[in-house]
Order: sequence, then structure tokens, then C-alpha cells
Amino acid sequence: MRWRTATLTGVREETPSARTLVFDVPDWPGHLAGQHVDVRLTADDGYTAQRSYSLAAATAFELTVERVPDGEVSPYLTEVIEPGDRVEIRGPVGGWFVWRPENKSPVLLVGGGSGIVPLMAMIRARRQAGSRAPFRLLYSLRDPLRRYYADELRQPDPGLDVAYLYTRAAPEGWARPPGRILLDDLAEGGWPADFEPDCYVCGPTGFVEAAADLLLALGHAPGRIRTERFGPT
Repeated sequence: MRWRTATLTGVREETPSARTLVFDVPDWPGHLAGQHVDVRLTADDGYTAQRSYSLAAATAFELTVERVPDGEVSPYLTEVIEPGDRVEIRGPVGGWFVWRPENKSPVLLVGGGSGIVPLMAMIRARRQAGSRAPFRLLYSLRDPLRRYYADELRQPDPGLDVAYLYTRAAPEGWARPPGRILLDDLAEGGWPADFEPDCYVCGPTGFVEAAADLLLALGHAPGRIRTERFGPT
């Protein structure tokens, strides 16, 4: 894979600390929902820094980036970069944690925090393809202010069920008290194991390991549980 030049063409604010960046990459070969790319920044003195980010859209080149305190790349992407600015990108990367429109099996998406990004690409790919594969999304996050794609996920989408769970602070009157993901959350918000769904789990390492273990405890086949995790570099 070679490095390509990507030009920022648009920005959408997602949360107080996250934004979606839309890039134009003239020679981009295309990608699958669930893949990611490497982004490289180069300073005037030649110093470079790079990080990996999941693609947020099915066909367009979009990245949703959360600002990481003391980070080298995310502060620039969330606070400094403006339309017309350029970065280098390399990819697409990954072939296991992907969803293809020809797949007709039920799908369970389990996202923790910014782990929603590649799962949202899958939701958008399903919609664009007119797929009738039933999707369920279980989205775990600290509090309601951290919800990515809030307006889009509120829109009716036949065949897509969305459930939220909050770990620190829940909306007033929310039935489930704040806390980490539990067996009951996956049993109620997911698919029965005998439906043989494809399960995609993405988020911080601890969240992914906990969710995958719970899916196994519910009887889901290990080969149908696909995970993508992230953590400090």
C-alpha cells in the first residue's frame, strides 16, 4: 500500500470532543464497511506522526475522530485542520472485521464509545445496498452527550434496532442504571445464538474482551464473533 494525499472537504461536529472529517482522495480504490486507514501528519521540520482510524461511511471517505488528551494526531484533526488542508492516508486495511452486502445473516453490532465508527459504516452500507439483513446495534457509552451520529440513528430504518446503555450517566428516567455491559444487555438487545448472527464488537480492549466473553457465554459460535479493539499507542 502506498501513501495518498487526502484533501479535507467538509466537517461535521458529532460531540464536544469528536468530529467527522470528509476527505477527497482522487485515486482512492474503494473500501469495505469495517476497514480502517492510516493517517500521517508531517511537520515543517520533517517530524511525522501517524494513527489508524476506522472509515465511517460505506462509499464516501469519512473519518470520525475523538480528541485524545496529549495526543499527537487527534488534536490536529479535531481542532486545527480546515477544509482545503491535506493529510496523507494509506489503506484500506483489514479483511476480517468487515460486512459485505451479499451477507444475509442477522447481524449484531456491539460498540463501545468511538468503537461505533466502523459499525456505523456497516449500517450505512446496509442502507445503501437496500439489504434486508436484520441488524441490531447495542451502543455503550459514558453519557448521552457522547453519542455519535445521534440524529441519523434516531431516523426510522426498517430492519435496524438500536439500543443504548450508559456507563456513567444515563438520561433522566432511563430504565437501566448506569454501568458496564452485562449478560442481560446482550441477551435482551442482541440475537439468540440459535439465529446464528454475525457479531461485530468494537471498542476499548477491556470492553471488547468483556462483550466477547458474554457472547460466548450466551452460546454464540466463536467463529461468528469478530472483534476490533483499540487502546493507547
